[in-house]
Amino acid sequence: MTDATAKAAPKAERRRRVLRSGARSSIVVGGAIVLFFVLLAPLAGLLSAITGNDPYAEHPEALGAGSVPAGFGGGISARHWFGVTPLRGVDLFSIVAYGSRISLGIGVVSSVISLVIGVALGLLAGYFPGLVDALISRTMDVFFGFPFLIFAIALSAVVPQGFPRPVLLTLVLGFFGWPGIARLVRGQTLTLSKRNFAVASKVMGASPAHVLWHQILPNLMPLLIVNITLSIPGRIGAEAGLSFLGVGMNPPTPSWGRSISDAVQWALVDPMYLIFPGAALFLLTFGFNLLGDGLSDAIDPRKGVRA
Repeated sequence: MTDATAKAAPKAERRRRVLRSGARSSIVVGGAIVLFFVLLAPLAGLLSAITGNDPYAEHPEALGAGSVPAGFGGGISARHWFGVTPLRGVDLFSIVAYGSRISLGIGVVSSVISLVIGVALGLLAGYFPGLVDALISRTMDVFFGFPFLIFAIALSAVVPQGFPRPVLLTLVLGFFGWPGIARLVRGQTLTLSKRNFAVASKVMGASPAHVLWHQILPNLMPLLIVNITLSIPGRIGAEAGLSFLGVGMNPPTPSWGRSISDAVQWALVDPMYLIFPGAALFLLTFGFNLLGDGLSDAIDPRKGVRA
């Protein structure tokens, strides 16, 4: 062992320790934030009932001159923990709490839909080079170049108002989110299908379905766990963005994006109306990103080992 190698080894080990410590911290902090909202969503009704509120009831008595919430911080009180909204006096905590159900539900379910489609097509494209790979890859290119926002706006105008908006947004976000996952899975499948364990299974007469399900897919699981964790905040942000543009959730359904859109015009006279839904959206996306980054660092042993 040369002097340079001897000096590099402790340095690499220190980097690994720092990386592991940072990964644990990211997982703990990010996981705690996500867990908070995961608990908040089902408990929204109970927590709002403590103060006798819901996201639909109006409280005009909490409003002052100019239909602006009376009192400190936009009407913050023992009954209205986050204050109330201007004009209608709806309890803002109830909006934030119930809105977490929409954001989490759409973000998680649409990510699962994208994951299932992307994994299935990515495995096929990576395992069957040639015509199958070419067809799936060209389809991915089309989806990558498709103007999703324009389509979502047009679809919201065409679909009847009676169709459940959460279902519509979940399907749209899930259907258009698979190409990135498929491309990632395709690349990994191309590599794994040439590994000794996969080749040995083929030689022993294993079917393609057996190799894909029992040999390749289990080796993709760490990558997929990280991917879905990092994709959820993007879907949550997309739902909020569509609601902000007025093509997402319909009123009076509580939605963070729609609340932020309504709060913009009141930002100077009632900033809390903008701060609380915006902070909830930021914290949830930040928590998922932090959790995903920590999982990525913990799962990938190659990171941070270079001298």
